[in-house]
Amino acid sequence: MVLLNIYDGITERLRAAGDYVWPLALRLIMFWEIWESGVEKYTGNNWFQYIPNKDWQKGFAWPFSELSVDLNWFLATWGELVLSVMLLLGLFTRFAAISLIVLVAVAAASVHWPNDWNSLSELWEAYAISYRDGYGFKLALLFILLLLPLVFHGGGKISLDRVLLGLSGRKDRTQAQSADLQAAGLALLVLGLSTIWVELLWGAPLLLGAAICLLIPVLKNR
Repeated sequence: MVLLNIYDGITERLRAAGDYVWPLALRLIMFWEIWESGVEKYTGNNWFQYIPNKDWQKGFAWPFSELSVDLNWFLATWGELVLSVMLLLGLFTRFAAISLIVLVAVAAASVHWPNDWNSLSELWEAYAISYRDGYGFKLALLFILLLLPLVFHGGGKISLDRVLLGLSGRKDRTQAQSADLQAAGLALLVLGLSTIWVELLWGAPLLLGAAICLLIPVLKNR
């Protein structure tokens, strides 16, 4: 019993400390990685015109394939710069994180995801830093996995989001949870937005499931 009490006391304190530590740590590392990429684009030359530059690459997914090279470059550059700063400050963290997930997923689909694969083992070969004289999707996937907790849990206690909650008199909402069908729909929506760019047949069912879960409660209450 004594050991259980000690264990419970430790985990309670780690959980409380974690609300400060892990969101800030994720925000800092992702800020630097995304900011650095944005600065490289801002100070460099537009190389989007060469995508795809390998026979195994897919190129830009729709609707970005319909946009001009200069516009895609502008969106990627300023998206990385602005959204990374929002992560650093913890300002509208969930919006910044899901936007960056889309940006990273589009980049992965364009130049890191193999155009033609016939088995999971063949796809797994591209889960690497270097792949066929190019770059695989390993780093992109890790970035998305690091951003997902910020979508679901927010920027943590050391963030401007928390300050805004306090100023708006809604600080008590930080612990509020609604585990319902619409919560499942939001989870499917996030996963769908993370995958549809690389594989339509993966993302489309997730987005369809999200729409169903989000709409059913609304229709029932009409």
